[in-house]
Amino acid sequence: MSGKHTKRANGDNDSAGHVVIEPPAADDGAALWRIARDSQKLDLNSSYAYLLWCRDFADTSVVARVDGNPVGFVMGYRRPTAPDSLLVWQVAVDDSQRGRGLAGKMLDALFERAVADGVRYLDTTITPDNEASIRLFGSFAKRWDATLERSDFLAAEQFPDPHEPEDLFRVGPLNPPAG
Repeated sequence: MSGKHTKRANGDNDSAGHVVIEPPAADDGAALWRIARDSQKLDLNSSYAYLLWCRDFADTSVVARVDGNPVGFVMGYRRPTAPDSLLVWQVAVDDSQRGRGLAGKMLDALFERAVADGVRYLDTTITPDNEASIRLFGSFAKRWDATLERSDFLAAEQFPDPHEPEDLFRVGPLNPPAG
């Protein structure tokens, strides 16, 4: 495990195990695919996409581990046309770790690195009915003393398959939480 960007999640308890948050390794893709699949909430990408993501976008993503095993992740990328923005593609937490605030801790760990590298905005898309994600990013904005803006992004009709619309959420400018 990389010690440079490793972070212990606060609020660990013995029954849930010690949580370490760090960039994903190239071979974490299969585990991340399973976590996404088991969430039954995320759009599931191909297993190949998760394997590539862990290799090519490790610098803009994090994985949470308990006893060395992935139990959550945040996948993101810097937009080529807006390098001061990092788009969060997916956030997922294994059922065994839910209720510990792990999604927020992973976002904080990722953006502590990203802000140090010039990122000033978090972008993400969320379907209007995904209240948990809306709360997650609203809490992130409060912790980071940033504005959260919501705008229309993709209409349901734009998707070639049945899909809810996706709203664009933008958080920033980012100010790291104190303490």
